[in-house]
Amino acid sequence: MEVHAEATAEAAADYAADLVADAARTSVAERGTFTIAVSGGHTPWPMFQRLRTDRSFPWKQTVFFQVDERIVPRDDPDRNLTHLVTSLPETATIEPMPVDDDDLDAACDRYAASLPDRFDVIHLGLGDDGHTASLVPGDPVLEVSDRRVALTGNAYMGHRRMTLTYPALAATQQVLWLVAGVGKQMAVSRLLASDRSIPAGAVDAGNAVLIVDRAALG
Repeated sequence: MEVHAEATAEAAADYAADLVADAARTSVAERGTFTIAVSGGHTPWPMFQRLRTDRSFPWKQTVFFQVDERIVPRDDPDRNLTHLVTSLPETATIEPMPVDDDDLDAACDRYAASLPDRFDVIHLGLGDDGHTASLVPGDPVLEVSDRRVALTGNAYMGHRRMTLTYPALAATQQVLWLVAGVGKQMAVSRLLASDRSIPAGAVDAGNAVLIVDRAALG
């Protein structure tokens, strides 16, 4: 795994934004489109803000997918989509996870069918417990290998989730880990050691970069 350590969370977000923008321009030049799946949480918000100021970013050719989503109503402040919509330009194309559906299993199948065969970039975060996406320790979703989108079996921090599974996370040109903040040192260490006893350590991606701030790296 390629590692880039930055002094601050803001610097890490700037570096991540530059990497995403470069990947987008390259992908559009080669194939005419750019697909990226983004995770929730607060950490990527500064990255999105930086991207908004990049006048050369190919917004019209870019499609944003979600890595995971809480099963809550559409305008609920706990929903990742709520913050994603406000973070990106109004013209951005977003494919939201259909967690409003009555039949959530069918919704998972439908979202899986909408995914590209291979993403250009998947952005992932890292929890202090070693979770990534909504692949959390001890949840049955960790064992899903025949579907690209699935529901968590248990509530995590008050909500069940819809999430990309390991097979979906492996189907990408690049995984971009963006990790910042105190309390992440142990999880970062285990990620770098490919410790498969934590969910993040079991993500298989041939091309991965970890962008981390000093507080998280320790």
